[in-house]
Amino acid sequence: MPNIAHPAYSAATLLRLESLVPCRESQVSTLLSIFGERQQFSFPSIFIYGHTSSGKTYVMKTLLNTLQLPHVFVNCLEYFSSRLLLEEILIQLQSCSSETDQTSHVPCDTFNDFVRLFKQAVARQELQDQTLYIVLDRAEQLREMEANILPAFLRLQELTDRNVTVVLLSEIVWELFRPNTGCFEPLTLYFPDYSIGHLQKILTQNHPPEYSADFYAAYINILLGVFYMVCRDLKELQHLAALNFSKYCEPVVRGEANERDTRKLWKNIEPHLKKAMQTVYLREISSSQWERLQHEDGEPGQVKGLSAHTHVELPYYSKFLLIAAYLASYNPVRTDKRFFLKHHGKIRKTNFMKKHEKTSNHLLGPKPFPLDRLLAILYSIVDNRVAPTANIFSQITSLVTLQLLSMVGHNDQLDGPRYKCTVSLDFIRAIAR
Repeated sequence: MPNIAHPAYSAATLLRLESLVPCRESQVSTLLSIFGERQQFSFPSIFIYGHTSSGKTYVMKTLLNTLQLPHVFVNCLEYFSSRLLLEEILIQLQSCSSETDQTSHVPCDTFNDFVRLFKQAVARQELQDQTLYIVLDRAEQLREMEANILPAFLRLQELTDRNVTVVLLSEIVWELFRPNTGCFEPLTLYFPDYSIGHLQKILTQNHPPEYSADFYAAYINILLGVFYMVCRDLKELQHLAALNFSKYCEPVVRGEANERDTRKLWKNIEPHLKKAMQTVYLREISSSQWERLQHEDGEPGQVKGLSAHTHVELPYYSKFLLIAAYLASYNPVRTDKRFFLKHHGKIRKTNFMKKHEKTSNHLLGPKPFPLDRLLAILYSIVDNRVAPTANIFSQITSLVTLQLLSMVGHNDQLDGPRYKCTVSLDFIRAIAR
């Protein structure tokens, strides 16, 4: 017997639905209880929210398609204006009809036109005896449209006098949607993040047929042990699992270990997972480039991506400004004379320097520095003379905007602004080359 129960659908259909939406049975049961039977009026509007990759879009599509409920599914990010959005809903509504094979473009300038055309489309398709679902994915984009769009969608059942339910999918909470003038309150449903046990169960379902389920489950357990603290995105984890599994199987393919020899398998996969940590979320290299790099057994530092090539886009003096900012952040003020003056005289090593010489400034993080120190270091590392023009100061502002530098304090300070350098040593080395 399935965990999901509903009198309007057969047990076989619900079992198939349950197998398609693992770890989301409680949310599906709640939605089915809200939907009711086909001919019953459902709640006018439902607001579903949760973090990215929590299964909102997938569960709604799977639920509506498996139960064969009439629906329209629109991504508000693709149809970014109210006219495009309303016209796309009408076009998809036409395509649901079995009477017409091709859809025609229907101009719809206002929501009043949409209500009129929507009534005609529903009457022509004889949908009065069952609920029609309009699902708006990335619904936070509705806040950028006209002020009447969101309240009108929430009251669409009342405005059209038809059996229709609007489902809004978003990554932000309803309190950030609610207009100041008030509107009809939707029924809210929260999709929590997948736990590590849920991710283990979902990722294990994709095991290759040539290997046992226990062998692939052990691999997923290793993968989650490395990446779970930094990445909870199911799509990213699925991509990482598919990308690195061939490397995990190499000792078994070569006959050097069996499927139960987890120590050898871990020793083989560990350096490659460390390299993969550098590209989580960034997708700096393609899958083919990553596989080629694995076969070449390159070092982790050989991963060439955005972080190694961003300096190409910087202007000439911005590169020197960034190098000067890095030197000012990680070198003490007392060393400026020794590093940047040709005739600095003799520097005595004091007890203070001996006490702190073993502590790396890179471990302590960047220190703030004033603007005049940044410019002084800039003048000493650039070969030709640089005049303190507005161009130089505008490039400093641009580096702050690009978040390569961060401003410490406020602009209205009497002693001038202070900055920190936020880039890594590898980034500065790439620029210095």
